[in-house]
Amino acid sequence: MQRRVSLALSLLLCGVLLSIAPAFTRAQVSFVQQPSTQAPASDSSGGLTLPSDTPTVDIKQSIAQGQTLESERRWGEALTLYEDTLRRFPRDPAIQERLQLARIHYDLGRRYNDNSFKKSLTKMPERDALDLYGEVLLKVQSHYVDTPNWKGLIDYSTKAYLVALADPVFAEYNLSNVSQSQIESFSREVTQHVAAWQIASRHHARDAVAYIARMGNDRLGLSSTTSVLEFTCGATSGLDPYSTFLTADQLNEVYSQIEGNFVGLGIELKASDGSLLIVKTITGSPAEKAGILAGDRIVAVDNHTTADMTTDQAANLLQGKEGTVVEVSLLGTDGKTRRLRIRREQVDVPSIDSGRIVDKDAGVAYMRLTCFQKTTARDLDTELWRLNSLGMKGLIIDLRGNPGGLLGVSVEVVDRFVENGVIVSTRGRGPQEDYKYTARPQGTWRIPLVVLIDGDSASASEIFAGAIRDHHRGVIVGARSYGKGSVQGIFPLAIGNSGLRLTTAKFLSPLNQPYSGIGVTPDLPVQTVAKPVVDINGSQQAVADPQDPALEAAVEAARRQLIKR
Repeated sequence: MQRRVSLALSLLLCGVLLSIAPAFTRAQVSFVQQPSTQAPASDSSGGLTLPSDTPTVDIKQSIAQGQTLESERRWGEALTLYEDTLRRFPRDPAIQERLQLARIHYDLGRRYNDNSFKKSLTKMPERDALDLYGEVLLKVQSHYVDTPNWKGLIDYSTKAYLVALADPVFAEYNLSNVSQSQIESFSREVTQHVAAWQIASRHHARDAVAYIARMGNDRLGLSSTTSVLEFTCGATSGLDPYSTFLTADQLNEVYSQIEGNFVGLGIELKASDGSLLIVKTITGSPAEKAGILAGDRIVAVDNHTTADMTTDQAANLLQGKEGTVVEVSLLGTDGKTRRLRIRREQVDVPSIDSGRIVDKDAGVAYMRLTCFQKTTARDLDTELWRLNSLGMKGLIIDLRGNPGGLLGVSVEVVDRFVENGVIVSTRGRGPQEDYKYTARPQGTWRIPLVVLIDGDSASASEIFAGAIRDHHRGVIVGARSYGKGSVQGIFPLAIGNSGLRLTTAKFLSPLNQPYSGIGVTPDLPVQTVAKPVVDINGSQQAVADPQDPALEAAVEAARRQLIKR
């Protein structure tokens, strides 16, 4: 999330690629999610061969590069850079500080490109905003994995609020007639008050926010609702990288991802070098039918240039009602520009991709799991039987770049290959969050198994890979996974049709080992310098794609397992 997002700017139009988790109803969903900003996962490979520079040099270079991106207000790219650096140097305070600042700006930009949020700013009364804030704090108190530190949350929220006051996006929308000196004076006054306050409960926090909102109205003419909503967002994003306030539109996107479908074009894109790069098109989508290709760059949408546009701004222009038409100008890899008119349609996102026999003589099959959504277990069953009819004797499951998904679905998928024992266990603040998910012997596929992972394999992917590893059920190939080991619940809120994604538990491997910050280490490490390009033409070749050494190693590992049988 986003996060490579953990926070990569990769999104399905009109639905951001998130990861999600267990049995759910529309009222509440639990899910295991990769770091996000609703962003999702970037497309550079995990398992990169790291440079040999000293940590100090590496960190200074990252900060310098990140500050260049910040100066150009490319917050999503800065966020991804800092997250990558922090994974390598997790205790560095300078990177932590830059990451926090980039996340605040990035989230702010997303909110102010969200029509449902902007509607709340103008339509929601101050009292409703305070009631919404109070409801969020109550959910945090009742369900968050750790006992909340109310003073810490107010401190973080205040920092995010003061950053917003100085952000041009926020200022243009809310402070057009306010001088810089007024903003600076107000910021100093807020800082002094918050430093002196003792915030020992959610009720104290609510009172403090109400006071600051009235101050903002008096000193700056700033809508009290605007101030309260900023603190509402800060109250969740200050908890951890995975918890966040969801606007009405964002909540609907989450439900669409769970169902595995949405209305749109069916493209995944990210910000890259100041432009919007098409990462992939969904099979069978309007984009694929129109001839949009991975590697194309969007240069205009309905005659609006995308030169200075974020992915969220592009999403707002690209999304629309089913049956409507959007005009997209694309710059191809050949340097030629073309203009397409594309009808928005219902897009079904496949969770199983590229199923084929990669070694016909040995009977080695391959499939790629792109996510763990509501339809994945059913899709897996269909694909397993199809591959079985083609002569499958061993199977490679590719989880590279898979950001996660529904916890319950990941358990179901593991259950297809593990006969008995613990699949994953969860631990939370209350006994209702402590649970062990176990395998059942019925319907188990006992074929030799190889699992491909990389640094972008996260959460539900790690549940699968970790269970296969701990049960000695197969060989893990590739690079160490992301290392995200917590479960999020989705809680609809009573006001504004909004919601809350909140970390409710942590999950452990069958051998009771944590995943957070550790990930799953492959049995057979394969370092790559670029994300593999998976051949999806369905050909039955005896040797894997030479551009994909990890897949080649996986095929060889599968052959060795079959020889041992």
